Order: sequence, then C-alpha cells, then structure tokens
Amino acid sequence: MTNQTSQADIVRKSLKRRYRKEMRFRAYGILAIAIALTFLFILFADIIGKGYTGFMKTTITLDVTMDSEVLFLDDPTDPTQVQMADFVAPLVAALAETLPQATTEDRNALRKLVNPYASNQLRDELTENPEWMGTTQTITFLAHSDVDVYVKHQGDSAYSIKLTEEQQGWVDDLQERGMIESSFNDVFFTSGDSRDPARAGVLSAIVGSLLTMFIVLVLSFPIGVAAAIYLEEFAPQNKLTDFIEVNINNLAAVPSIIFGLLGLAVFINLFGMPRSVPFVGGLVLTLMTLPTIIISSRAAIKSVPPSVKEAAEGIGASKMQVTLHHVLPLAMPGMLTGSIIGMAQALGETAPLLLIGMVAFIVEVPEGFFDASTVLPVQVFLWAGSPELAFIERASAAIMVLLAFLMSMNAMAIWLRKRLERRW
Repeated sequence: MTNQTSQADIVRKSLKRRYRKEMRFRAYGILAIAIALTFLFILFADIIGKGYTGFMKTTITLDVTMDSEVLFLDDPTDPTQVQMADFVAPLVAALAETLPQATTEDRNALRKLVNPYASNQLRDELTENPEWMGTTQTITFLAHSDVDVYVKHQGDSAYSIKLTEEQQGWVDDLQERGMIESSFNDVFFTSGDSRDPARAGVLSAIVGSLLTMFIVLVLSFPIGVAAAIYLEEFAPQNKLTDFIEVNINNLAAVPSIIFGLLGLAVFINLFGMPRSVPFVGGLVLTLMTLPTIIISSRAAIKSVPPSVKEAAEGIGASKMQVTLHHVLPLAMPGMLTGSIIGMAQALGETAPLLLIGMVAFIVEVPEGFFDASTVLPVQVFLWAGSPELAFIERASAAIMVLLAFLMSMNAMAIWLRKRLERRW
C-alpha cells in the first residue's frame, strides 16, 4: 500500500511539472506574439503618423486680375505672346492686395507663398478662357511646399519650418480669412513624379506597377504551373530531375538583386532591350517569382489524394486526362494562392528593378509596356532619399498605398483559397 502511494505521488509530481512546462511554453508563445504585434503596431503607427498628411494638400485662393499691362499680354490666343508673358506678376499683385501690410520689398517673399507651377496653371486657364482678359477671377492654386509643411506640421520638431516669421504671419492671416485651406490631395493620385513635393503623385508608379505585374502574371503563372505538373507527374526520377529540383529550391533563396544582375546582363546588355520599361521589369520579376510558384504548385499537386488518381486510372483515363481533368482542378486553389503570394512579393521588390534602370525620374504616365516607367517601391526609394522635407510624408503615403496593394493581393489569395478549396 505504501509503495502504491509513493508511485501515485511521483505521478502527481511529474504531472504538475509537465503542466507547469506547458503553461510556461504557452506563456512564451503569447509573449512572442505580443512582442511581434507591438513592433507591427509601432511600424504601422510610424508610417501612418508620417504619411496621412500626404493625402492632404494645401491650397491658396486668390482674386487674380488679368491686367494686360501686368501680364505683358494683349491676345491670350497668340502663342508667341503667351510664351513671352509674365504670369507670376498677377499672382504677386493679388497677394500684395490681400496682404496690405506687405511692402514693395516683400514681393519676393510673397512669391514664395504660391507654388512655382501656379504661373503655369494661370497660363493654361487664361489660354482656355481668353474672355477672362481684363477681368478678375477667383482661382485656387497649390501653395508652396514650404507653406504646406508649415500648415501641416507647425510645432512639430521633426520638421524644420523654412518660412520666415513674417511669412508665417502672412500664412496665419490667410488661414484666418479662409484663403488657405487643406483638403484631400487628389493631385497625389492623378499626377506623376515631380521635383516639387506639392505636385508629386504616384499615378505613374501605380500604372508602371500594374503593367509590370501583368507581364509577371502572363509569364510566371502558366510557366510555373506547367513546370510543376511536368516535374510532379511526368518527369522520370533520375539525376537530371533531381538536379533541376535542387536548383529550383536554391533559386527560391537567391537574393533578389542577383536576378537584377541577370536581367541587366541578359535582357539589356545581350538582347539590347530598353531600360526602365515594364516589359523588362516584368521579365526580371518573372525569373524571381518562378521558383516560388513552382514549389507552391508542386505542393498543391502533392496534396491531391492518391485515391483520386487511382479512381480515374481505374475507369480507363490516360495520364494526361487524370492530370488535366482531376489533379489540376483540385490543386488549382493552392496554385493560385502561391502565385498571388509570389506576385505580391515581386510587387514589393526594389533591388532588381534598380539595376535595370527603373529608377528614372518619370513624370508622364506610361501608356504601354515599352514606355519609360517606375514602380511603387522605387518611387518610395526615390522620395525617401530626397532632401526635401515635404517628400517624407509623400514617401510614407506611397508606402501606405503599396501596403494597400499587398494586403489586397494577400486577401485575394485567402479568398480564392477558401472559395475554391475542396475538402475530402
């Protein structure tokens, strides 16, 4: 009886130790998840905190008098006169009239309140509406980037205000009158890159990314799926196929910049393809994405139960019929998921595209696969390295747009997986 009691005590003690270990292990897991979520929250908070103002623009509304003597322009329909006209002077005159405390010596300081491209806007609007000549029109212009930074970040030590105290007083006065306002930055989504932060947008980068991803989708998905089907269903098991499989697995771990070097050496230097175009960028990212798609597609094919193949073969189906009519439909959800995740990874790559020249300053929106373009990650890279403080928020806002694309692609992969998945 004593022996049985001692054995029971030993078992109870061992169970207590095991339970304590399990509790500690669960606590470590929860702690690890909490730490990961904390860092993720800090990252997103930093990006959103710096980038949300990038979705806002600062505008200034002025009553501009179209005086021919000030403009040095008689006929707005004459291209020669328009080219020689002075469209800055009416803007400065409108500001001077609005701010009577500004003296004649302050004309240069007043000019720096309005965006440098405001004169181009005035020229275009007067050319489109020649009847405005000799009248006063209320026009809204983009404010200077220094004014934009001041309006959004005054009091923030992370941003240095370049306006003088006098200019800050003028801006405060115009804000009180409602002539300087902040609104949604539609320019950010409707224009390409610009050397002026207030006019910089991501439209050209978004279009370039979509064109590049289209090339990746058209090439990588059919090639990757076909390679996976052959290796898994038709290839003989010999040293050659083993060599191919090992190299595919190795290529999946190769740094992306190596694929950029390969694209530079083969597509540009050897084949003479143009630099900085979506077609070449898509080819490079296809090479980088193929190993991921092949590996995920093979895993999806392996997940199909052997009984499905045996049943199809038992009723007389050929190897090709078994693969195309039974294995491929059941494996397609996993193949689509792996392909979308691979494309999402390619969308966020920067290094390989830098090497093939997609780091160019692109203002115009590309219209085809062979037009010069850039992509969202490269646009972020360019803005993040700019000395202009106003580009900091533009870079963070572009990161938010890129993250929205990536999360959308991952959400689509999850939805397709759940929608097309078959349980057996």
